[in-house]
Amino acid sequence: MKQRANRRDFLKAAVATAAACPYLIPGSALGAGDRPAPSARIVMGGIGIGNQGSGDQGAFLGRGDVQYVAVCDVNTQHRNAARDRANGRYHNNDCKTYNDFRELLARTDIDAVHIATPDHWHALVVIDACRHGKDVYCQKPETKTLREGPLMVAAARRYSRVVSGGSQRVLEDYRRQVNPCWSGELGPIKSINVSFGPLAQSCYLGSEAIPQGMDWDMWLGPAPWAPFHPYRCSGSYNINGTCWRSFSDYSGGGLTDWGAHHFGGAIFAIDCREFEPEVVEYHNEKGREYVGFRYPNGIFLYHNHPGMKHLQIVGTPGEKRAPKPVPSYKGNGGIHGDFIECVKTREKPFRDIELATHSISVAHLGAIAYQLKRSLKWDGVKNEFPGDEEANRLVDRARREPWTL
Repeated sequence: MKQRANRRDFLKAAVATAAACPYLIPGSALGAGDRPAPSARIVMGGIGIGNQGSGDQGAFLGRGDVQYVAVCDVNTQHRNAARDRANGRYHNNDCKTYNDFRELLARTDIDAVHIATPDHWHALVVIDACRHGKDVYCQKPETKTLREGPLMVAAARRYSRVVSGGSQRVLEDYRRQVNPCWSGELGPIKSINVSFGPLAQSCYLGSEAIPQGMDWDMWLGPAPWAPFHPYRCSGSYNINGTCWRSFSDYSGGGLTDWGAHHFGGAIFAIDCREFEPEVVEYHNEKGREYVGFRYPNGIFLYHNHPGMKHLQIVGTPGEKRAPKPVPSYKGNGGIHGDFIECVKTREKPFRDIELATHSISVAHLGAIAYQLKRSLKWDGVKNEFPGDEEANRLVDRARREPWTL
């Protein structure tokens, strides 16, 4: 009888314990295997989650040291698709959706965000994210105007944020140009040329009905009001007048979209990432326009030089140049892994926002020279064209209320 009583007491205790703790805790929640414990994961959200944004989301979702919890997009279809990808990754329903990026940034549990909105939104969202204590991975081209770059850098520094530009091609596509330059093999570098286009164009598209689930006014944001047309907001990569990348209200055309890659890679090769050109020379040879950017060290970066091939480098092979180690990504997982590693260590990423904005400023300077059809002097420290009122009016552009900087 005593033995049966002891067994009965044991079973009662077991039932009570099961009632108090009805769930099994998966090993991943405790950091088992190769997945860090929750306290060691970077909590992330995405803002602008269409074409490029979905790719960035996938890169971060694939990391064991990231916990992805929120998505924001003005397109309901994009927003819900991104939510479902995150929930599918973790086998839960925890990912929250937002139409307004400010609501996502207000969350105190989010450590970092990635941004892949159209270009005219980048500066506003990056600066607001820094103010809210978020580290930021922002897709290229990082800026829409020359004024925005220093403001983004100032926000990153003031709030001690890690802010990375998003062009993976700068390091990964241009090794054949970077390595011989940095090794000293070509001697002192004189010039490099990049050839691509087109420039941004004005948009005269008509009006169509706004699709259900599209917040058109929010998509426009700081851009001038315009009627809805699917080409205005298409995320297509064809810069031929059928996507937002084509139009000057939202982007700089191929000059900034491809320029972030090509200018970025060329400037990296000639080791001029830490400063900006001091002169932009405009040329027109029998109707063929091109520009040359002269850096303070005398090196020229050309755009569409008629006598040079794309990424052609002119050095001085007979002279010696001391070799330098080529900077690279930190951590693992390419440019996305570089960002996450720097979030952890608080180091500057490979494409720190200051280096990234210096590169894209070249594209903006070229666009202004092409627009005015004349050469320009540029003061990168003061962020102005000295004594040139006409050019200085193009350093920034008006923004629709309430989206001001």
